[in-house]
Amino acid sequence: MSGGKSGGKSASAPKNSTSRSSKAGLQFPVGRIHRHLRKGNYAQRVGAGAPVYLAALAIRNDEELNKLLGHVTIAQGGVLPNIHDSLLPKKTKKGGAPSQEM
Repeated sequence: MSGGKSGGKSASAPKNSTSRSSKAGLQFPVGRIHRHLRKGNYAQRVGAGAPVYLAALAIRNDEELNKLLGHVTIAQGGVLPNIHDSLLPKKTKKGGAPSQEM
């Protein structure tokens, strides 16, 4: 019956946080989907498993989902803008005739 704290873990080495996407083994952002579900006012409460299921569903190659979302672009979907160098036009040298200024 001591007055001190007992049985707790020491705070010597804090653990690094793991994302819910990595816990579920997904590449799609579970936290972002959860945020959009809460902010979208789809329901009063959103369970913890709902964004994980939706992230897994978005990754899965589903025929019905492909028909439904055929021409949809996902905002902040993670595609970086990049154009391969061979597709760009060739650069011309600008060292032609010298100027006539004196």
